Amino acid sequence: MRFAFDCACPDHRQFAAATLSKGIIMTVGSWPEAFDAKQVAVTGGTQYVRLGGKGPAVLLLHGFGDTGDMWVPLAEALVKDHAVIVPDLRGMGLSSHPEGGYEKVAQARDLATILDQLGFQEIALVTHDIGNMVGYAFAALFPQRVSRWVVMDVPLPGIGHWDRQLKHPKAWHFNFRGPDVERLVAGRERILLDRFYNELSADPSRIDEQTREHYAALYARPHAIHNAFSGQYAAFAQDAIDNQQLVAKGKLKMPVLAIGGDHSYGAHLATVIKDSGHWIMEEQPEQAVSIILSFLDTE
Repeated sequence: MRFAFDCACPDHRQFAAATLSKGIIMTVGSWPEAFDAKQVAVTGGTQYVRLGGKGPAVLLLHGFGDTGDMWVPLAEALVKDHAVIVPDLRGMGLSSHPEGGYEKVAQARDLATILDQLGFQEIALVTHDIGNMVGYAFAALFPQRVSRWVVMDVPLPGIGHWDRQLKHPKAWHFNFRGPDVERLVAGRERILLDRFYNELSADPSRIDEQTREHYAALYARPHAIHNAFSGQYAAFAQDAIDNQQLVAKGKLKMPVLAIGGDHSYGAHLATVIKDSGHWIMEEQPEQAVSIILSFLDTE
């Protein structure tokens, strides 16, 4: 299955070309030729979706500080014998920027709409950071559509020790929003993202200069910071309520693999990525790809 580039918004290759023209040598965001992409209609806007390959479908969901571009190393391996679906989350990356709809159950329903439009009924799910939260909502609302789930390095609002997470000093950004915050960050997106890359990694040098510049440019796009903080993060309180209601309906029945970096959430999860912080796909892509492929290929 191939997409046609039929939207007015820049696609991943056009964005890469524009960034390269500024003198940035970029590897992140350089997608294999097997992938095409387009804007797909969702509630109140569009989401930018990359698609490549044939076979069992795998849906990859990113989090804050990244876009769908974080998944290139895994997508390159999967596309040989899978259909790989890689959206930018609502209000992030090259997706449109609606004001509302950032509750994770709402985003999960939008994902169901995207999959319907693309013709996929069942998928394996691989998620990271805020993508975990959207992924949980999707798996809980549509369990018959998820064959298995890889969840990477972030807890879920309202579940387990979430209250402890809210009090952690490194989670101050959960409530970092508002017009004055956006004025402070405007033009300083690289500084903001460097804080996350440096403090939440095992070795900051693993998130290289090209990666940092790539995401700084994406998060400097109009409304990107607003939608991240006043959209995705601001919805956490409602997400916690929604998740508690979903949990009350029963545990997920599909196989789930929880992955975390040994310098991050790894001690609390089933599978530990060595010498890694939160940014697993940037810090230790080889380990992550090997573990994920093994799990997805298990009968």
